[in-house]
Amino acid sequence: MILAVAGGKGGVGKTTLAYNIAAALDAVVVDADLGMADLPGGRGPDLHDVLAGRADPIETLRSGSVDVVPCGRTLAGARACDLTRLESAIARLERERDTVVLDCPAGRRADAGVPLAIADASVLIVSPRAFALADAVRTRELAREFDAGLVGCVVNRVVEPPPTEAIADALGAPAAVVPADPRVGRSVEIERPVIDAAPDSDAAVAIRDVARRVPR
Repeated sequence: MILAVAGGKGGVGKTTLAYNIAAALDAVVVDADLGMADLPGGRGPDLHDVLAGRADPIETLRSGSVDVVPCGRTLAGARACDLTRLESAIARLERERDTVVLDCPAGRRADAGVPLAIADASVLIVSPRAFALADAVRTRELAREFDAGLVGCVVNRVVEPPPTEAIADALGAPAAVVPADPRVGRSVEIERPVIDAAPDSDAAVAIRDVARRVPR
């Protein structure tokens, strides 16, 4: 199973939720944002090296509370990437680990569709702000175009009750609500997912609900 976690625009917490959803699925999470990597890095080869033909995908696996395939952070590394290698690289990881979560590039950047094109399913992260919904709808259409079935959406960093039903209707998928919770915001930095740090929190409950919707 390859799950793409996409966002209608940048800054909605896509990377943080990709990391936490991967934890709930016991999956490896891949930083597929080749130009703006956010997941924890480390020494050794990364996705840039894989897509430049310099490393095997399995060499890049970085063990932790959530296993991560990091991405390089240099412009030169991004330019050396051959995106046609991504599908075979992710397939190799899927054979090794069964479930792979892709942290997609933000919004409608030129490379945003590539992870969606190789995914079996997708989850869309949206802002509770009304004006952001149009961007999310456009990303949903991109997921449909590539047949990455939308299994759910997450309304993230919620302070006041959002129009959840209206968002679910607009996007055509069940909507989970993740409240503004500093434990979620810190989870990538401290490499401790919220389902471990605060398993009974509303955020952890919502993330597990999204994970249950992912076909296995």
